[in-house]
Amino acid sequence: MLYAVALRLTRNPADAEDLTQNTFVKALRFHDKFKEGTYIKAWLLTILRNTFINEYRRRTRRPAEVELSGTESAPETTPDPDVFFEPRQDHKEDLLELVDDPVRKAIEALPDDFRNAVIMADLEDMSYKEIADVMHCPLGTVMSRLYRGRKLLRDALEDYARERRMVGPSSGTHLS
Repeated sequence: MLYAVALRLTRNPADAEDLTQNTFVKALRFHDKFKEGTYIKAWLLTILRNTFINEYRRRTRRPAEVELSGTESAPETTPDPDVFFEPRQDHKEDLLELVDDPVRKAIEALPDDFRNAVIMADLEDMSYKEIADVMHCPLGTVMSRLYRGRKLLRDALEDYARERRMVGPSSGTHLS
């Protein structure tokens, strides 16, 4: 019954299994909060619903991610452990060697402040605070530059992504 509700909420069998499992883990962890005489089915469904809502909120607060590695799916783009690559200090252009030419050209076409923010966040994996310190600007400015830079990249790479079936035909929505 919990799995069926989770499937209806997530619309994905794997996510539904995870949600169901998390619900049971939380129910076991907080079994002492269960009050005698309470309908256990309702208690479990409340845990399931709250877990789903919390996860949904966490995902919506996460900044949008832009795939910069090309056509491979994310798990297949991990670096080859046998190949050592260490970009030179203060040579951000070395990092652009890791992406396809159209992606590199789109990044290089960004205004300097947007490009630097996107490279630091998405290629160097720096935190917003670290980027703000390096760029000598407020945190809100970093967030604005990242948003605008990523939007420019998204617009510039729309055809590229569509050709590689990373987005739907005309909607611009990601395929999952």
